[in-house]
Amino acid sequence: MLLIETPRLGFRHFTLSDAPAVLEFSSDPLVTKYTGDAGNVQTLDDAKNVITQVWFSDYEKYGYGRYAIVHKKDNKVIGFCGLKFLEEKQLPDLGYRLLPQYWGQGLGMEAAKACLEYGFETLKLPKVIAMAMPDNSGSLSILANLGFTNLGTDLYQGHQVVNFEITKRLHSA
Repeated sequence: MLLIETPRLGFRHFTLSDAPAVLEFSSDPLVTKYTGDAGNVQTLDDAKNVITQVWFSDYEKYGYGRYAIVHKKDNKVIGFCGLKFLEEKQLPDLGYRLLPQYWGQGLGMEAAKACLEYGFETLKLPKVIAMAMPDNSGSLSILANLGFTNLGTDLYQGHQVVNFEITKRLHSA
């Protein structure tokens, strides 16, 4: 069942049958270059653990999480996008990943915008944060184009990141 739909993408909860797709995008060095968790998913069991221990847990605990992005034309899971509640920040974080062959087509922006709108309109979240590494020009551009405010840089889990936030009021403006 799709939770969110755009002209080219559908978003749904992950299932265990998505493990091969999760392994594909989570072990690709181009995809994980700017994620801070490169190397964490190297086997099908690692992918299944992320699905069950992280994403299923987030769906259950918070009512939202990272969603499987289904490319409608291919009917293939090509990455994830969604909101993850960060306990240490007490706020939901917008995050996304796409397989490299889908880059440069505006799909990252389409996905991020759809999930942000879902967070504000359906989940009624008042504020969303995002983080990107300073040299991740693609993500920096997406977040700026979505209207996020750049709050400057600091360390997050040992990595230099640029912090962003957006409120429902700013998003609606």
